[in-house]
Amino acid sequence: MVTRVQTIHFDASQQLLEFVEKKVSKLERLCEGATSLEVAMKLIKPETAMNKEVSLRLSSGNGDMFASKVCDTFEEALMGAIDALKGQIEKNREKMR
Repeated sequence: MVTRVQTIHFDASQQLLEFVEKKVSKLERLCEGATSLEVAMKLIKPETAMNKEVSLRLSSGNGDMFASKVCDTFEEALMGAIDALKGQIEKNREKMR
């Protein structure tokens, strides 16, 4: 699976990028037919609480799945989006049976 990370309105630290890679690698095991995953991290202006958005788009042979979350930190937003995407993967898997 090809993973592409995009940062909007900020430069991500190496630590944040490693965290993203570690967490999204688990999605690959859940969705066997996945071909690509796009991770978009965006810093929403103006600087206020809840200004970090993470969007995930998973492409597979069964179609695309999308999840997006806004939180105080990128790590929280990423974990929330991954949880939402896991739910969609499970629902899609149940439909296939």
